[in-house]
Amino acid sequence: MPMSAKDIESLIKTALPDAVAALTALADDNDHWSATVTSSAFKGLSRVRQHQLVNAALGDKLGGELHALALTTQAP
Repeated sequence: MPMSAKDIESLIKTALPDAVAALTALADDNDHWSATVTSSAFKGLSRVRQHQLVNAALGDKLGGELHALALTTQAP
C-alpha cells in the first residue's frame, strides 16, 4: 500500500521533531515522492549523514510502501 505525504511527514517529524518536510508527488501513485527536509539536526553533518537520518526515520517503509524518494536535506 503506497504512502501519503502526511504519513511520510509524520515519520520524519517523529524522528526529527523540528523538521519541516515539503513533499511533491512525482507520479499520481503515492509511491514516488520528492522531499526537501529542513532540520537543525543536520547542522554540521555531511549530506550523506543527513540523508541517513531521514532514511532511518522512514525505516522499512523505504523500498517497500515508499518505492522512491528523491531527497534534499538542509539545515536552517
